Formats: sequence, structure tokens, C-alpha cells
Amino acid sequence: MRTLGIDFGKSKVGLAICEVDLPYPFGVLKFRNEEDLLEKILKIVEEEKIERVVVGVSEGKMGEEASIFADKLKESLSVPVVLQDETLTTHDAKYLSIEAGISRKKRKKMEDAYAACLILEKYLRS
Repeated sequence: MRTLGIDFGKSKVGLAICEVDLPYPFGVLKFRNEEDLLEKILKIVEEEKIERVVVGVSEGKMGEEASIFADKLKESLSVPVVLQDETLTTHDAKYLSIEAGISRKKRKKMEDAYAACLILEKYLRS
């Protein structure tokens, strides 16, 4: 089952895709408003033949915003949308990419996509 992982942020989101049990970074989307973001994700879901979407949710205000966004995705998509705890995924993604020797420039550019991979890994293990 092709699954899209989303690391939700206020101005950009990280995306990862998992085909079986190995997630890989797909990219980072920058957006002006939520409608713009929804449109971009709908297009990716269609083009990549996504069968499930996993949205990372943290604690606090950002977690509330991610949950609200996930609800909007549920209304717009014909595939299941599930929530997954994303506590410390951005921190862990940064640490792992440093250990892997990824340059600072590339790390900054793809950090959110790496975090989305970790969100998918957590989901697969749960």
C-alpha cells in the first residue's frame, strides 16, 4: 500500500512515501495558504497513486493545527487519513542526517522530508 507521510508546518511541509515498509523522502512543499497546500497534496496523491495518508501530530498549538489540516484532508481525499505522533521527529531527522554526513545545505532543504520518513516509520511500527 502506497502511503504518504506528512510533517506539517506553518509555511512548509515535509513529504515521504512508503511503498511497503521502507519510507523515503519525497520532498518539501512550500505554500502560501492551506488551500494552496491542499491542492498540491491532492495532486501528489493522484499522481503517485497514494492509498493512505499519515499526518504527523505533535503536542500543543502546532498539533491542533495539524489535526485540523488532517480533517480537511479527510474531507478532500478518497483515501484514509490517519494521525501519528511526531514528537521529536524533526530533532531526530536532523541528528540522523548529521550522522549520515549530509551537508548542512541539503539537510536544511530536506529536513522536513526526513522527519516525514520518521513519522511513517513510527506509524509502520505501531
